[in-house]
Amino acid sequence: MKKQSSSKLYYGWVVVAIVFLTLLVSAAISSVPSVLMQPLEKEFGWDRGAVSGAVSIRILLYGLMGPFSAAIMARFGIRRIMVFSMILLIISLSLTPLMTAIWQMVLLWGVLVGIGTGSLANVLGVTIANRWFVKYKGLVIGMLTASAATGQLLFLPLLAKITSDIGWRSAVYAVVAVLVLLIPIVSIWMRNHPYDVGSAPLGTSEVVKPAPFIGNLFLSPILALSSAAKSLTFWLLAGTFFLCGFSTNGLIGTHLIPACGDFAIPIVTAAGLLSLMGLFDLIGTTLSGWLSDRFDSRWLLFWYYGLRGLSLIYLPQALGMGYTQLTIFAVFYGLDWIATVPPTAKLTSDTFGKEKAGMIFGWIVVAHQAGASVAAYGAGVMRDILGSYTVPFVIAGFVCLFASLMAIRIRSRASQVKVQGV
Repeated sequence: MKKQSSSKLYYGWVVVAIVFLTLLVSAAISSVPSVLMQPLEKEFGWDRGAVSGAVSIRILLYGLMGPFSAAIMARFGIRRIMVFSMILLIISLSLTPLMTAIWQMVLLWGVLVGIGTGSLANVLGVTIANRWFVKYKGLVIGMLTASAATGQLLFLPLLAKITSDIGWRSAVYAVVAVLVLLIPIVSIWMRNHPYDVGSAPLGTSEVVKPAPFIGNLFLSPILALSSAAKSLTFWLLAGTFFLCGFSTNGLIGTHLIPACGDFAIPIVTAAGLLSLMGLFDLIGTTLSGWLSDRFDSRWLLFWYYGLRGLSLIYLPQALGMGYTQLTIFAVFYGLDWIATVPPTAKLTSDTFGKEKAGMIFGWIVVAHQAGASVAAYGAGVMRDILGSYTVPFVIAGFVCLFASLMAIRIRSRASQVKVQGV
């Protein structure tokens, strides 16, 4: 060990900026299907349930990649995995405009995009926060989580406009161009660990070489899950996160634009609503990270899930009443869209330790994406059967109220027992 060298700018903030930008683009890719759903229906005659099925596979794989990507990043380095994932995304997106059958949509957007974006998931942000920061860890997690909202803020209206004016294929190629520009930034300036720049995690003074990854890339995440599964806290965190995914990207992120289309709201206007949510979620999630450094994360989750549930119950009325009411929903819902991530990640780190936090949080994200996958597919099927999204929106509202009650059952930090082994 050696003392940290002095520097005006802590390099960890450069790493945060690069990862923020990468997650921002990944979020933009994840939001593309909501813009493409109606054009694909019109051009190919694919029903909403079939397109939603491809999206649900992507969402599920996005989650399943989490714990394994944490182990792979520990073994091969964060920078290398980021570059590989972006190359995979470029290939799959470049082939998308050539597809003519629904199985190709499933392969390209369900499987390949699912793997690519899953390697650039929330686990990446948690890994960066744990490696580079002791001080401001919650704030950093909040900032990196908020990148998903910012991705929608920047890209959704633009992609909707390109789709409306030029066509959906041009919108896909626009995302490919952004990925091509991002690869050299990651390749040149990204670093894997503070030790690479002779630094210590912010909040400490000792520069320590990272321990080499020990264990099997695929077995270690399984062992981490087996160990964590003995803790009630893990199941409560996973359960609330399942309901979180059910009520956010799986439902609203996938189906709000098509739901607006059912009320003759133009696609660009609907994308603007999601963009507005992104703006307020950027504020809310960053603030949530700051709050999680100062207050009991269990009660933060109680309020976040409760308020989200009320807003979703209100949504069917807002859709029928007009743009002003939808704007109120967008602001209210947007403030805590993914504000649940920083307190959930913090509880995970506090309970299981930062060494295991990446893989275990990855499994909790699997639960989140499983919930999102169920909502993405289920809401599409229910809309085909019932002719509207009212029932799935109201169901999501009530499950959020249930999640708020689950959150306060999580044991406080003082009573948590660290899981040993693995």
